[in-house]
Amino acid sequence: MAFGKDTSHHTTRDVPVGSGTSLKGQLLIASPHMEDPRFRHSVIMICQHDSEAAMGVVINRRSQQIDLKQLCQTLEIGTPRFCGNQPIHIGGPVENGRGFVLHTQDHMRPESVAVTPEIGLTSSIKILRDITDGTGPTQSIISLGYAGWSAGQLEAEMAENAWLNIPAKSELVFHSDIDNLWNKAFATLGVNPGHYVDRPGNA
Repeated sequence: MAFGKDTSHHTTRDVPVGSGTSLKGQLLIASPHMEDPRFRHSVIMICQHDSEAAMGVVINRRSQQIDLKQLCQTLEIGTPRFCGNQPIHIGGPVENGRGFVLHTQDHMRPESVAVTPEIGLTSSIKILRDITDGTGPTQSIISLGYAGWSAGQLEAEMAENAWLNIPAKSELVFHSDIDNLWNKAFATLGVNPGHYVDRPGNA
């Protein structure tokens, strides 16, 4: 279990993809008809999307086995002075031992990368020390693992209406009631999940 040294290779690229536009900085909302159980009712912050790949972090799924205090013990970085009971999120099925922190930009480290004008992403273990010392960002989501797509895969899933997307806003990303975040995201779209039709061209 480890945090990376930096996040720049995951998040600096946001060029248009083919005839479409990069989804970096968008929230993906799983269709009510999502068949993959790993992503059912998930909301994903897209941190990188270009012609080669896409990467995002699920923001509405918490681990029931570990909190920040236990993570710090595992990483041998000492007992937290603050935020020890902060939950750890399950960011996705890829590299579930790798850590990522989505956070407000009131605290950006040199290795942090802006995902939106409001939200940053950091994978350095140093930001965990900042959070537990009480000097870190006001709001954060600490995740293990991520969701990844190969070239063209996310575009194909979007074409099949497997996902909807909206711009990521801090008040939604860091929404405290994550159990209702999927419904809240649909409400932001003005779409009733019960009336959603997943055929291309219909919503």
